[in-house]
Amino acid sequence: MIGIFLLLGGGLILSALFSGSEIGFYRIPRVRLRLDALEGDFIARGLLWLTNYPTLFVATTLIGNNIANYCTALGIVMLVDHWVGNSAAMQVFAPIIFAPLLFVYGELLPKTLFFQMPFRLLRRWAPLLAFFAVLFAPISGLLSIVTRVLQHWSGALPQRLSWRLARGELTSMLDQGHQAGILRPSQKQLAQGIFSLASRPITEFTLAPGALSAVAEGADREHVIAQARQSKQAVLPVHASDDPERWIGYLNVPEVYIEDATEPMTIRPLVEIAYRATHLSTLMKLQRVDEELGRVIGQNNETLGFITPQRLCGPLFEAEI
Repeated sequence: MIGIFLLLGGGLILSALFSGSEIGFYRIPRVRLRLDALEGDFIARGLLWLTNYPTLFVATTLIGNNIANYCTALGIVMLVDHWVGNSAAMQVFAPIIFAPLLFVYGELLPKTLFFQMPFRLLRRWAPLLAFFAVLFAPISGLLSIVTRVLQHWSGALPQRLSWRLARGELTSMLDQGHQAGILRPSQKQLAQGIFSLASRPITEFTLAPGALSAVAEGADREHVIAQARQSKQAVLPVHASDDPERWIGYLNVPEVYIEDATEPMTIRPLVEIAYRATHLSTLMKLQRVDEELGRVIGQNNETLGFITPQRLCGPLFEAEI
């Protein structure tokens, strides 16, 4: 009887562990894990390592859940056999009768607890999970290889799912920060805008060459100021006097106002932006060099258009995750 109860109780505990830890794994805050790992926490380092190899963790919980369910069902059958004898009908109906109990204490309750306290519970049970990860390594490694093969055939679907999980996690963190009073509404909106637009190509925001009013090299100051007023632009691209398609720089109109009228106007260099650049990388590049106008160039160094920091900053407060 002791062996039967140990088998039954052990299967139930393992089912609760693997079922709950799977939920906790996708709920645990990665930012906190990284901070604890940088401070030298070995458990946090191990959990952070697992987040980089989710297929290994999922394979471990899948194998563990199957073994736990088999042990629980076997324990129930052995218990019934010990009490009522070798009855085929009871061996069939006993697991069905005990199913609600197993569902509540082996699935529903642990999942709820790990959902509410993922970090605390995963840290507490991390050594036992690590033991089973090593124990099931040969089988889970084989499953990981199969998963990679299927991923190669079906495309980068797991990567897209990973980005969706990260996006959802960031949204949750921003909402919690806003509710706690750490983030103001504008700060939350800015963070959401950065996350939403960071990887989008710069060509989506590029102004066509004809969209900006330009001046020729050697134009006089009065003509530049008049054209800036007419077009309501703070920057004016400058092209060569003999070739309107050859851009040599730009004029910052506020600087033109304050410069000495007896000196030639300062033509600032155009920052070259590759057409493959992203929204965030372009904005950081313009801010780093402290320039107000960039030229987006194509594969053959042709001018695809222009971009300004203002055009990149505006959508940050309008985008939503």
